[in-house]
Amino acid sequence: MRILVTGASGLLGLNFALQYCGQHSITGLVNGHNLAGVPFEVCRADLVQPGTAQQVIQSARPDLILHCAAIANLDTCETHPDLAQRLNAEVPGEIAVIARRSGIQMIHVSTDAVFDGLHGRYTEQSAARPINVYARTKLEGEKAVAEANPEAIIGRVNFYGWSLSGNRSLGEFFFNNLRAGKRTTGFTDIWFCPLQVNLLGELLMKMAVKGLSGLYHTVSRECLSKYEFGCRVARQFGLDESLVIPVSWLEGNLAAPRSPNLSLRTDKLEKALGETLPDQSGGLKLFYAQYREGFAERILKLSR
Repeated sequence: MRILVTGASGLLGLNFALQYCGQHSITGLVNGHNLAGVPFEVCRADLVQPGTAQQVIQSARPDLILHCAAIANLDTCETHPDLAQRLNAEVPGEIAVIARRSGIQMIHVSTDAVFDGLHGRYTEQSAARPINVYARTKLEGEKAVAEANPEAIIGRVNFYGWSLSGNRSLGEFFFNNLRAGKRTTGFTDIWFCPLQVNLLGELLMKMAVKGLSGLYHTVSRECLSKYEFGCRVARQFGLDESLVIPVSWLEGNLAAPRSPNLSLRTDKLEKALGETLPDQSGGLKLFYAQYREGFAERILKLSR
């Protein structure tokens, strides 16, 4: 299978490309961060520019597009709303149109942040109420993809893992600080269902192979607070759990408002795949095993 991965220098894009390049022909699209020495083809282009998506897809001739490219930093979206609108909301719809016209399977990566977080335990049928620019533009991207290409898969995700920069994920944040012996805050009033990035990659590939379509919550079945997540990272790596300091997100001096309870239900995807989605224990064990095997160090060397 030929797979085009947009945002291939990002946490999900890079891990997915590395995970499946031995089984499939992968083309990774990058823009701001180039890659060196990766075992898959890399092309560089700016999807924000009109016509770029069409050119890239025509050149790659994929059977599947995994669309990860986005502005994912919440505070950056607040300060650059026009760019967030273009990349997060408009570009996904353009890619969806091209994919449908060309008979290309598409997976669009969205986010759990489309909810206001006032209640939690959200299903795919729950009303989305975004509370910041990032969430609003990602929800608009979802709607654009669903309208242009009903056969596309839309996955709402939250994930962590080892990244190109070494500091892209919450798992890395806690590990880096705790390993350095630094006191690190963990929000006790923000709940989420993070999934280790390679386990997420496996789920996305299973969804594609099974020929699913529509919207799915693609997260861990086990939800926890960010404080508890930090404590579990500490325990998994044998680090000092007392360095994780419980605080409210209201004390975090954050530019963008946060949704406090992003616990999502995964019943729909579990039924579609006929399996139980991963819990936190399995993901953290894999995160730790990758570190022990030197994967975290190797991935840092792929930046150019």
